[in-house]
Amino acid sequence: MRICLQRVRKARVEAEGKTVGEIGPGLVLLVGFKDGDRETQLAPMAEKIAGLRIFEDDQGKMNLSVSELGYAVLVVSQFTLYGDTRKGRRPSFTDALEPAQAERFYLQFCRHLENMGLTVATGVFGAQMLVEIHNWGPVTFVLEG
Repeated sequence: MRICLQRVRKARVEAEGKTVGEIGPGLVLLVGFKDGDRETQLAPMAEKIAGLRIFEDDQGKMNLSVSELGYAVLVVSQFTLYGDTRKGRRPSFTDALEPAQAERFYLQFCRHLENMGLTVATGVFGAQMLVEIHNWGPVTFVLEG
């Protein structure tokens, strides 16, 4: 499981010309799954994200979490996080988890985030999407689970 996490002022995702998910301040999670990932990875990753202290306190120190601030999370599936570009010029996606299982993990992961008390918006699994991200900082982390 790989997540590109970005702290944002606001973000939204559009599919088929319609806004399907939108948040104000919070986190955008671009989430990919690889062959060999297990369901047991999902809850611990959701817990880590809910408690990750990457928002600044009144002294300007990264000391607050998305949960503490009551911010939201926008979760977007992104199998290209497992694109292998080491050979040639065309990425290989053989490491990415097959779509049906990846969608199950994606939906379960979103439920785990909601169970952590987070407000969760989503994209549409497998769809062509336009993702608008207003990265705040910029602050970006890559998480492996």
